[in-house]
Amino acid sequence: MATLETKRLILRPVHIDDAARIEELASDYELAKTTLNVPSPYPEGGGKDFVEVFSKKENLVLFAMVEKESDSLIGLININLTPAYERGELGYWVGRPYWGKGFGTEAAQAVTEYGFKELKLNKIFAGAYSDNPGSWRIMEKLGMTHEGTWRQHAKRFGRYIDLTYYGLLREDYEKARAGE
Repeated sequence: MATLETKRLILRPVHIDDAARIEELASDYELAKTTLNVPSPYPEGGGKDFVEVFSKKENLVLFAMVEKESDSLIGLININLTPAYERGELGYWVGRPYWGKGFGTEAAQAVTEYGFKELKLNKIFAGAYSDNPGSWRIMEKLGMTHEGTWRQHAKRFGRYIDLTYYGLLREDYEKARAGE
């Protein structure tokens, strides 16, 4: 798997050495409540288990987001591939100390470019809680189009969650790049 570089980030494969930092960041309830999959409370040793399972998962391209300035892991970003349809679902989380600083957008732009150029995807899509504008605004900044809201599609921490979905087709991505 490739290593990607942006102005402020290195996006690289996840290593077992990242487990403690993943556990530290993912143990924040405020982060967990914005995701469908980060458990809360986060189990002791959960970072190690996560790395061992997900870094080897077929059809999942998983990157550690590492801030260049501090050389610290600040979050994770991935594309979950569906090769039969040449599409991928973008997923990400950024540790709360790094929220609101544009790191998620910066990483998502690089991974989206990687998805279209290197993985040859036809479509990249993503979903977020409808009440999490920080996440779906990243999708809008990528040029994704709102494709719909799935009402009460998930249940998390005792409440039903509406999920809003955005997508970007290769042809629209290429048109936007040609106009830059």
